[in-house]
Amino acid sequence: MFGHRGQKITARDYEPSLVIGLTAPSHRCKDIRQTLFRRAFHRVYESCRCVAIETFTPRWHPRCWTRRVSQQIAVPFVPATAPFNAQQRAWLNGYFAGLTSFAEVATESTGTTAAPAAKKPLLVLYGSQTGTAEGLAKKLGKESAQHGFEANVLEANACAFDTLLRAERMLIVTSTWGEGDAPDNATQFFTLLHSPDAPKLERLSFSVLALGDKNYSDFCGAGKKFDARLEQLGAKRIHPRVDCDLDYESAAKEWMAAVLPMLREAGEMPAPSFPADSPAARQVSPLESAERPAEPKAYSRNNPFPAQLLVNRLLTGEGSAKEVRHFAIGLQGSGLNYEVGDALGVVPTNCPALVSDVLAALGCDGEEAVKAPAGTEISFRNALLRHYQITQPLPSLIEAIAERAHSQDLKNLLAPENKAALEKHLHGREVIDFLMAHPLARFTPPEFVALLRKLNPRLYSIASSPKAHPGEVHLCVGVVRYESYGRNRKGVCSTLLADRIEGETPVPTFVQTSHGFRLPASGDTPAIMVGPGTGIAPFRAFLEERRMTAARGRNWLFFGDQRRATDFLYRDELETMFKDGVLTKFDVAFSRDQAEKIYVQHRMLEHANELWSWLEDGAHFYVCGDAKRMAKDVDATLHEVIQKAGSRTAEQATAYVAQLKSAKRYQRDVY
Repeated sequence: MFGHRGQKITARDYEPSLVIGLTAPSHRCKDIRQTLFRRAFHRVYESCRCVAIETFTPRWHPRCWTRRVSQQIAVPFVPATAPFNAQQRAWLNGYFAGLTSFAEVATESTGTTAAPAAKKPLLVLYGSQTGTAEGLAKKLGKESAQHGFEANVLEANACAFDTLLRAERMLIVTSTWGEGDAPDNATQFFTLLHSPDAPKLERLSFSVLALGDKNYSDFCGAGKKFDARLEQLGAKRIHPRVDCDLDYESAAKEWMAAVLPMLREAGEMPAPSFPADSPAARQVSPLESAERPAEPKAYSRNNPFPAQLLVNRLLTGEGSAKEVRHFAIGLQGSGLNYEVGDALGVVPTNCPALVSDVLAALGCDGEEAVKAPAGTEISFRNALLRHYQITQPLPSLIEAIAERAHSQDLKNLLAPENKAALEKHLHGREVIDFLMAHPLARFTPPEFVALLRKLNPRLYSIASSPKAHPGEVHLCVGVVRYESYGRNRKGVCSTLLADRIEGETPVPTFVQTSHGFRLPASGDTPAIMVGPGTGIAPFRAFLEERRMTAARGRNWLFFGDQRRATDFLYRDELETMFKDGVLTKFDVAFSRDQAEKIYVQHRMLEHANELWSWLEDGAHFYVCGDAKRMAKDVDATLHEVIQKAGSRTAEQATAYVAQLKSAKRYQRDVY
């Protein structure tokens, strides 16, 4: 083919997707021009077919006639000098335009990216107490880019009023804290939505991913409340809320895979374009995959590291009503890294004696074949030992037992109006109790495991600084043992660590990052720490970290337990830190050492003026421990301190605490 001035155009001058219109130089005859144009027409037609299939991108040539309509494609047109009348040119120009519309996602074989279509904004909010919901929200934000969205991922409290009003698409990922409450970093947003002045959100499309624990009565309570309130405010639910139990991974993945395409359709999103070498566009052939050496899989929740238990030491003294132990676990060779404030996940196994009791109650020998949660076939005994929870029963199991044993009493307890009575009946009872009390309820092994929950990892606040203990991670664990209804009960994971990890037996572990529980960024910032009982764990880590980094910020610790003589955890270490000045102030409360019970919140009130002064100086306030009582009492006392020492009204104290949370100066690790 020939270009302007008769110069020859070779195959190297254009890619198959080059869209051109050519005329011969004026001294050429009309027949030659028509022949060349017919060839160009067929070449254009074939190249446009290639564009649709092979996704190539045009390479511009100075000697072709094109009309550029965007940075992505060029629309061919018939030059005025071509041997066609006006009607013919109009028809051909429309035909070419239609063909090239398929080329909008084309990219060069060299990897040059065509200008992408404008991405649509997506608001992703999270409410997270331990970091799980935050991690999922950030993952969702990254994946949304593959669907043509520009995600703004925020903790819910950071969502401003005008941001919410402008939003057209919003996804919420939230856990539940306490008795169905929103996590700390979502409470202000929750209050905003439920206020009388909450805006109408008719233009908003949304969906909610709720994280929870079925062991609690208000399962996924926060997510359910967000979901219902958004609907009340007129927002359009584009995908049903998904409620996740502790084994949330597969349900969360399915929700993400379903909700993003629905959001795109709801907003009439254009199909996204990707670079030729992006993960979304590039498919690895089986041959290429086989030739590429497999990368070592990082240790994680789904691939825990088989760690060694280095230290198992009793912290409580003789005569204590509690059994609290210090564990040191080796991480050398794992590649696992952690920061103070993080948690360590431990993958437990059930007590072998309890497994045998359950098998006996079912009349099984344990060799029967069943499916593991992942779908692989394993023995019934192995399934009960390693894969399923056999302590707290699910309502579905109780319902099945009631039906098969023809127990009207159990059926009555399961009625919605008897929720409180059911909770009382469940307290202190386990799966084995229901099986033994109702021997007429018979199950095949596959039927039985279908009524059990997956056995999930346990998370423990890390009690060490990696700077002070390289290659190790320390835990402070209260071992659960008690007697009820004639049986000795054992905590699944705490007694595993205390009793059954011996010699070379590995401890399957992983690190759970906790973005919302961190020391101040500046070592000069004061820190106030309230950690009674095993809540001391992260504050031992905080203090070790500040000592190792020579941080100059003041540190104030409130610690409490039952008795000074037997329950003063890490006493020698803490008193040494106080003597050395790492601890600026150190207040303790032992509730059983006097007639009137004294707790950490009482010590806070005793020092209200100084506590207020520290807060006004910019101190961060931390709480770790029991969520049901202690954390609520400490929160109420903090409000009281602000009112009394700061001369604030109740409303002003509430606003002050909200500001502390918003500035990440009030952080809690509660359970």
